[in-house]
Amino acid sequence: MISVKKTVFYAEVLKELNYPYATVFIFKGFIVVEVNEGIEYTWDNHGKPIADDVACYLGTDGKDLIYISNRIHSYSVVAQDWLKFFRSNYKLKEYYVVSATPKGKFNLIFENLFFYKKIKNFTSLKEAIELAKSSAVKVF
Repeated sequence: MISVKKTVFYAEVLKELNYPYATVFIFKGFIVVEVNEGIEYTWDNHGKPIADDVACYLGTDGKDLIYISNRIHSYSVVAQDWLKFFRSNYKLKEYYVVSATPKGKFNLIFENLFFYKKIKNFTSLKEAIELAKSSAVKVF
């Protein structure tokens, strides 16, 4: 697994947001989030600050954005916190997960129970970004 920073796509990043728990790369029509090792990712402590900052920067509630979770580190997600995301009036066009581990695929199945659309799984960041770019809508 590879970070966005080590790919040709890094040159296309519009804005990079750095947090103590994750890095967010904002592109035209999609974002890539890389959560740090060992984090227990929750809506209140992690997701909400990211969603608020991305919404502020792009001026969108997310309905026209694709979220790519590039799972290059081992961490856990409180899957039921997706319900808090949706109750906060945020939306997503699509949600992609890039993970090559069996544990990551198991976590994805559980997470999909709380997400309102089908989560697309990829083993390659390149494939996820290429699909996002072909599906993205300009949000500016």
